[in-house]
Amino acid sequence: MSKRPDDGSREPLTVSPSKKWAAGVPAVVHALEYSLEQTSPLRTGETLLTMNQVDGIDCPGCAWADPSPGHRHRNEYCENGAKHINDEATTRRITRDFFLEHPVSALARRSDMWLNQQGRLTEPMVKRPGSDTYEPISWHDAFGLLSSELTSLDSPDEAVFYTSGRASNEAAFVLQLFARAFGTNNLPDCSNMCHESSGFALHETLGTGKGTVSLEDIHHADLIFLVGQNPGSNHPRQLSALEQAKRNGARIIAVNPLPEAGLLRFRNPQKAHGVIGNGTRIADRFLHIRGGGDLALFQGLNRLLLEAEDARPGHVLDHDFIRTHTDGFEDFSRHARTIGWDDILTATGLTREEIERVRDEVLRSERVIVCWAMGLTQHKHAVPTIREIVNFLMLRGNLGRAGAGACPVRGHSNVQGDRTMGIWEQMPDSFLDALRQEFGFDPPRAHGLDSVNAIKAMREGRIKFFLSLAGNFVRAAPDSAVTEEALRSCRLTAHISTKLNRSHTVCGRTALILPALGRTERDFQAGGEQFVTVENSMSEVHTSRGRLKPASPLLLSEVAILCRLARRTLDGTGNIPWDAFEADYGEIRDRVSRIVPGLHDFNRRVVRPGGIRLPNTVNEGVFQTPVGKARFTCNAWDMPRVPEGHLLLQTLRSHDQWNTVPYTSDDRYRGIHGSRRVVLVNRADLTELGFVESDHVDLVSVWTDGTERRAEDFQVVAYPAKRGSAAAYYPETNVLVPLDSVAETSNQPTYKSIVVRLEPTRLRPAPASQ
Repeated sequence: MSKRPDDGSREPLTVSPSKKWAAGVPAVVHALEYSLEQTSPLRTGETLLTMNQVDGIDCPGCAWADPSPGHRHRNEYCENGAKHINDEATTRRITRDFFLEHPVSALARRSDMWLNQQGRLTEPMVKRPGSDTYEPISWHDAFGLLSSELTSLDSPDEAVFYTSGRASNEAAFVLQLFARAFGTNNLPDCSNMCHESSGFALHETLGTGKGTVSLEDIHHADLIFLVGQNPGSNHPRQLSALEQAKRNGARIIAVNPLPEAGLLRFRNPQKAHGVIGNGTRIADRFLHIRGGGDLALFQGLNRLLLEAEDARPGHVLDHDFIRTHTDGFEDFSRHARTIGWDDILTATGLTREEIERVRDEVLRSERVIVCWAMGLTQHKHAVPTIREIVNFLMLRGNLGRAGAGACPVRGHSNVQGDRTMGIWEQMPDSFLDALRQEFGFDPPRAHGLDSVNAIKAMREGRIKFFLSLAGNFVRAAPDSAVTEEALRSCRLTAHISTKLNRSHTVCGRTALILPALGRTERDFQAGGEQFVTVENSMSEVHTSRGRLKPASPLLLSEVAILCRLARRTLDGTGNIPWDAFEADYGEIRDRVSRIVPGLHDFNRRVVRPGGIRLPNTVNEGVFQTPVGKARFTCNAWDMPRVPEGHLLLQTLRSHDQWNTVPYTSDDRYRGIHGSRRVVLVNRADLTELGFVESDHVDLVSVWTDGTERRAEDFQVVAYPAKRGSAAAYYPETNVLVPLDSVAETSNQPTYKSIVVRLEPTRLRPAPASQ
């Protein structure tokens, strides 16, 4: 396993052929290697054998659903999940002496990987104004600093409360309750940067922001689309579900600008044919599409389906579903026929014959599911693209019935649960009314700031206080230099964290590190040992119970930190029992049960094996749109415009990475070893642009206002990307994404749609922090 030297020097890049399959025995070996490097064999066994089991530890790695109780494997985890859980369970510790040896200015020059590898945070720390060093602070004094800063603000809207999907339902509910009782809806979260486009598109068309399918639906679909996603690295347990679907006769179509190992073949390490055999072929058809061409693809498919209905009236479309459950079909039908084939083929880079073959697959299939991830959501026209997918599903009635539906695959453990608990700057009045009735205060009604607008407000001096519940905001956000400058302009920044990350080095005038229990650790409060709950991508809410001794006696749970801060700050606002919430998380769930539809009798139902499946109105034939029906939409054709001599760059993560944190500098499936500062480009594009493999280049993004952003000294790797496309790892290339480059309607940054040119590097290859 590749390791980065602590001195920050760069390892030599080596490139091997990309893999044609995912998982297998190497996945087991790499998972165990990393786990045993971080912790002991005993702790590794304790975490892995309870991971994703009933009454065990929920994997913090991704939001893929667990099989039903009784159908789970004893080793119900993937390579990346095993790495992540033992990365948290590490026996490495950061003490006050570490911060004496490493001032903030020195930490800021370290790589993301190095910072993460230092281990668990163990006590509260503060960087005071004018200082370059974190020093210890008591919890009492830390809460005093936070409370004093909050109560000195001219307006509650000068504070921002950010949440990552790593937070539990209980912590998320308490945070949003505290923020609203304080007087603001400034509740940006990681969903603003990953699946906000899905939420807006699905709300508009179906009346719900969530997907409509279950794991059983995946198993019993006839045809599954995997669009703009890489399950082999980002949610590997999805491959087991796809394997089951293939065994049941499903066909799978993968749509992606890059061939990905997990889309080709899966060698399940828990089955003999995955260990000694060739495994299971996943994609029956691979559409090597241009970046941002997915809208045009589904517009082409929809036009073909309408024309097939013209040729065989009554035999293609589901007229009963369209007539009973939808609105706007006639307008959509007329509009869809105006999309020209020249535009469709230009945008997709596919042939008409390829698209017609997909249509034939659709016509042979009674039950169709479309899965998608950030390859769709992070484009300027992401919302129209997802609306067009809904059009596609509605044409043949592939909503609200078994084996069919829409499946946005969320990549973070509880990002969907955060939203259910009220973490959104635009929660509807029905939720706010329920808070008022339950707690006796009137929540603010004006919409708050999302992530992009929060950065703008900080930069403009309108935000003075920034609190982050988990996550690594600086490295998740776009326009890295602008984001860092914005955070540094705050009077106080505070991070509730388990491990060190780049955000801790980007400090307001005063900065706090508030170390929290991890999900792997036992949580004892005044009311006894506690568990928390999470919600996966398929609206299933279940428990997670830590098993390990806490990394330090000075750690507090996320819930405890927030409740104590609320008590110090709010001075009795509302009828909110913060003491009871901290002592017994069941008290939180009791209140949630009276506020969130579907979570009635929360405490009793969630401890049952398998937990609670939240109701999905679509599957009940109810569409909570203004017209009371699912809505067909007319979406103008669009595609990214790339000038001659430029490429369309997408940011992505390596196989050996979790969110913003790389575990090594390798990307085994893509054949990259020893460096993350690489750009993957089609060999023909390299020749045309005058570069050869291993050249050192700067990546220069070009924005509409004429400004340029530069990521320096990347090595070129020839890779079978679609012509005109390129790819590089985030967070290293987030610097290239302008803050104003966002998806229409959702305001989500366009990490998959960056127009860049390559320039010979202005730097000599030399030791540098990655």
